Amino acid sequence: MHDFAVNVQNRVLSVVRSVLEQNAITADVHPESRLVDIGLSSMGMVELMLKVEAEFDLILPQLAITPENFQSVKTMERMILNQLGPGSG
Repeated sequence: MHDFAVNVQNRVLSVVRSVLEQNAITADVHPESRLVDIGLSSMGMVELMLKVEAEFDLILPQLAITPENFQSVKTMERMILNQLGPGSG
């Protein structure tokens, strides 16, 4: 399970970096980095949510789409692992 979580985290980091790059934001992103502090706008957050759904082939339930879940790479990783369920990995 640990390897699967690391893989999810790496994929989330990659998606976040891609969205930051598209929004011309240069920042060193770590799992605990707060995305709003880095400079991601609300439109960037929407873009990030769509890319996360595409990357993990998920449709996030409305209840999961909260500022708390998109606060950092770590919170997104937790949300994704939760959505994928215990049988994943």
